Amino acid sequence: MDESLKKSLNSFDSAVRAEALDKFRKANNAFNMHCHSFYSYNGYGYSPSMLVALAKDLNWRGVMLVDFDVLDGVDEFLAAAKAVGVKAAAGMETRVFVPDMADKEINSPGEPGIAYHLGCGFTSSVVPESQKAFAADLKLRAQKRTRTLVEKVNTLLTENAVDFDAVAREFTPAGNVTERHVCCAYRVAAEKKFAGAELAAYWQEKIGAFESDPVKMEALIRSKTMKSGGVGYVKAAPESFPTLDEMNKFIKACGATPTLAWLNGFSAGENDVDALLDLHIRYGAGAATLIPDRNWRASDPEKSRKLVSELDRFVAAAVKRGLPLLAGTEMNAPGQLLADDYTIAELKKHQDVFIAGVDAFAR
Repeated sequence: MDESLKKSLNSFDSAVRAEALDKFRKANNAFNMHCHSFYSYNGYGYSPSMLVALAKDLNWRGVMLVDFDVLDGVDEFLAAAKAVGVKAAAGMETRVFVPDMADKEINSPGEPGIAYHLGCGFTSSVVPESQKAFAADLKLRAQKRTRTLVEKVNTLLTENAVDFDAVAREFTPAGNVTERHVCCAYRVAAEKKFAGAELAAYWQEKIGAFESDPVKMEALIRSKTMKSGGVGYVKAAPESFPTLDEMNKFIKACGATPTLAWLNGFSAGENDVDALLDLHIRYGAGAATLIPDRNWRASDPEKSRKLVSELDRFVAAAVKRGLPLLAGTEMNAPGQLLADDYTIAELKKHQDVFIAGVDAFAR
């Protein structure tokens, strides 16, 4: 608690004390129920322990760890939360194949039938014996996809080619390499080889663009080399991912809750929100997650209006079905918010629903 707030809470003026208490109460309603750590990729380099310390320092009501394809940070995260008195939960995010929607784009742009998906409420980094092979395969598939991507991008960026295994050792503590780690590795490798005008000219030649800001440069590398149209892009194949049913069976066997991930409602698969939610519930979903900041903020006012309309529709549909909603910022790219701002009218109306989601999972 900062000194000015302490002073106001101890003021002889009851009105000042009341205002300060209200400020303190509202601060405790801040939360982030979707935080990646450096075990997959965190835009600020945060570890599971740092995420807990951040939640404690900012007086969050709750915090949830969510890493891609691994549970490596769960034990550390939950132990840290218990040690410092922070309410917390742990999850895992991956991509799955949804056979029922094989011909429709869902929440992974340009990839029909493929969906980002979560399990929430894991209590240990150690999975049951019956699920160890599945967990190992999940990580192996993810790393195989990233390794293939690196091999392809290296054919273009020959002067600053990177070694996948070296990236695994240098950029993440447990070898779980993501696209964003690789982007950072390519940027660093180029900066070691070129400087000043030579560096700018090199990137202009290779990808047709250059940014001096590291964050923007890494985003350029990702968009120009790894996404659709880029040399490293590999069209998602259903066999590269577990099915929704397989993933949910794993999640439930670990004592966690299958959780639908929602993007923005614009795709063919998300536009029929009732059908989407009912499908996931049939496969065992017990919660849903979303990233509020990207569901109201847009430079184009018309797009912003549409985003808000879809957000309102999704929240109403989830509430109708009794699905807790877990809201957070991801933190898996530099510049993403530490926590959402619920003073904004577009989000304030849903704050109580999102707080109920915190309370349903954070312990």
